[in-house]
Amino acid sequence: MCGRFTLTHPTQAVAERFGVQFVLFEFSARYNIAPSQPVAVIMQDGGRRLEACQWGLVPFWAKDPDIGNRLINARAETLAEKPAFKYSLTRRRCLIPADGFYEWRKEGGRRVPVYIRRRDGGLFAFAGLWDEWQSPDGSPLRTCTIITTQPNALVASIHNRMPAILMPEHEALWLDTSLKEPAQLLAMLQAYPEAEMEAYPVSPRVNNPNNDDPLCIQPA
Repeated sequence: MCGRFTLTHPTQAVAERFGVQFVLFEFSARYNIAPSQPVAVIMQDGGRRLEACQWGLVPFWAKDPDIGNRLINARAETLAEKPAFKYSLTRRRCLIPADGFYEWRKEGGRRVPVYIRRRDGGLFAFAGLWDEWQSPDGSPLRTCTIITTQPNALVASIHNRMPAILMPEHEALWLDTSLKEPAQLLAMLQAYPEAEMEAYPVSPRVNNPNNDDPLCIQPA
């Protein structure tokens, strides 16, 4: 799964990297983004838009928004089958920009947090889905989930899943709402090349989402 990630690049850098035309969400550097928090999301809705979604998907048909606490991730292998995800797969896909993520490696009886990023420290995009839920008072709630897939060799030594990081050449296709064939979409959700990534242990302070500063990504 993917339960924490970072986005330390400024808003303008994210907008330039992903060709955003409309910025509706300004954010500061984040070193420990956690579920239920607002995250930056890129959609293609009359042009590429950068806006905020709450992390944890609440399907439009849900009775209770608390379902989002259980839907922070979506397995690539079952996207086209699960009622919570199959509608968004063909109609509501998004990019979730990031520059690193955390996984926890089991070492004896403890879990050690490990930070994983591109070797060059650059931005990348998780493949995501979004949806909009209407509250009883009519106010909309936009939420998102991060898709996970089988890990590459680097991440496999830490965890049995990893977020689906899109190759740059697939980002525009992922956002293209005219593409609706599940097989074509699922083919993009592969493990990111391990040769382009690095991983190192970090402090257990990342376990607490209240800790959100550069010390979270410092090598332990």
